[in-house]
Amino acid sequence: MGEMIEFPSNGSGGQGYLAVPTSGVGPGVVVIQEWWGLVPHIKDVCDRFAAAGFVALAPDLYRGKQVSEPDEAGKEMMALQLERAAKDMSGAVDELRTRSSGDKVGVVGFCMGGGLALVLATQRPDAVGACVSFYGLIPWPDAQPDFSKLSGAVLVHVAGNDEYFSPAAARALEEQLRSLGKEAEFHVYDDTDHAFFNDTRPEVHDADASSAAWERTNTFLRAHLG
Repeated sequence: MGEMIEFPSNGSGGQGYLAVPTSGVGPGVVVIQEWWGLVPHIKDVCDRFAAAGFVALAPDLYRGKQVSEPDEAGKEMMALQLERAAKDMSGAVDELRTRSSGDKVGVVGFCMGGGLALVLATQRPDAVGACVSFYGLIPWPDAQPDFSKLSGAVLVHVAGNDEYFSPAAARALEEQLRSLGKEAEFHVYDDTDHAFFNDTRPEVHDADASSAAWERTNTFLRAHLG
């Protein structure tokens, strides 16, 4: 359904996977990868968004590299050049705004991408109207988002058994966002593991939780992006 495209990324060329609904129009959603890279699962998520009526673009933050072993993925994640990643994500936002309906876009991220989705929402409050973070982690000390800059609404999906982003950490984040007067909605999925939405990983995938999270995500994005 989708295709790889190139887009401007603050002086250099970004690339990403674009999926467009059959109607050709719809609200825009930036999809941000897990620590594995722009793998087939993330492209499939873009295709699913397109089937639901959204224009979806997943920037390739690893610039072509994909990994399959957790140790290697962890190394790639920690070696990510955050400045370049920020430019690629921001470039994807600008590209998506030219291709989608509405003034604001949504951003949806998973694992590492869930943390980066929150970062992007604070870096581009002019353009991000809705942010959905699936069990997001922000392991980089110099990438902590300034949530006071957030203007869009936030939806966070939390895995009950997640040791990277625990329900306790989620509660603390929820309190922080509410104390700043931000619109935030949190859902904890009991007895699920980190990455429960990834249906290419049967050892952690949870079909019921994924279905509920997908419905909530779609409803949330429609409510805030029109």
